[in-house]
Amino acid sequence: MGSKNSTATKRADALRSIDAIVQAAAECLGRNPEASMSEIARVAGVGRVTLYAHFTSRAEVVDAAMSRAIDRGNEALDAVDLSGDPLLALARYVEAGWHLVDQARALLVAAQKELSAGRIRELHSGPAARVETLVARGRAEGVFRTDLPIAWLVNVLHTVMHSASEEIRAGRLTSDRAAHHITATVLAAFTPPGKPVPETGGVA
Repeated sequence: MGSKNSTATKRADALRSIDAIVQAAAECLGRNPEASMSEIARVAGVGRVTLYAHFTSRAEVVDAAMSRAIDRGNEALDAVDLSGDPLLALARYVEAGWHLVDQARALLVAAQKELSAGRIRELHSGPAARVETLVARGRAEGVFRTDLPIAWLVNVLHTVMHSASEEIRAGRLTSDRAAHHITATVLAAFTPPGKPVPETGGVA
């Protein structure tokens, strides 16, 4: 009995340590994508030996932090109403999704250095699936173009979002204008050829 309790206690301690490390990694890498493993361990309140007992490499720590950020982002996006007019739904998605991208931009820089492009795509599959459904509905309703693949249009949206992050970092764009710029650009890209591009004032 004592042995069972001891094992359960060790497991609970290990889970607490892992959670603390992942949270610290998200915080540290979110501030500085070059943050060291020593800094992450210090912020987590664990030693380097403990950190490496749970994560064998920096890539594993970055992967766990990125997974956590995307899981939380998915929870936030679940609350976004993507029903009704596809144009309005797209504007709502951009408004919510943009803030998540903005918050995680330094973490993404770390992920791009440590993880494969395939793994990053895999981690983003939840948000991508959400937009794919919206784009498919917009196409069926004649609002979005059908001459380009859905996967390409989704990629355009997320690329523009990430580019907005870079523009903010470079001082060429302010956060309060980002959603408007992204929505205007994406609407122009999504509008069927020959149709007038909707005014962003009417959808943002």
